[in-house]
Amino acid sequence: MKQFILFLTLSRLLFAPVIFIGLVVFNNFILTFILFLIASVTDYFDGWLARKYDLTSDFGAILDPIADKILLLFSLFAITLYLQDPYVGLISLIILAREFWVSALREFASKNQINDATTVTYLAKIKTSVQFLTLFLYFGSFLMNLEYGDFKYYDF
Repeated sequence: MKQFILFLTLSRLLFAPVIFIGLVVFNNFILTFILFLIASVTDYFDGWLARKYDLTSDFGAILDPIADKILLLFSLFAITLYLQDPYVGLISLIILAREFWVSALREFASKNQINDATTVTYLAKIKTSVQFLTLFLYFGSFLMNLEYGDFKYYDF
């Protein structure tokens, strides 16, 4: 079971460049949508299974956020390059800068034995979920061939 949990985490590292290439090089919306959906689900299940079966490890605790950041990085770059929109690029840059800044602060806290600063909070899990949901919606909009203004004039 421990190897399966590790496989789930590592699969995000494998899916990330395939998602990037699938969108940017091949414009394969179905592939990118499905792979991103699977990768997002593995993010939930690897942690849930590790906690449920008491198989958490320091390695998994380190690898999981790295896999999340790599998936986020490749996905944001892919969307930015595909859309060729400077505003999406700016927002992506801000998101990635924040992610790497927090990672650097966690590394600093770890080296200085500040234990509470390196624990993952519930708010951080919500943030990752919102990021992945937003990316999922982007990939879904590509699949459905939606444009920026498609919902602009609908009166719900």
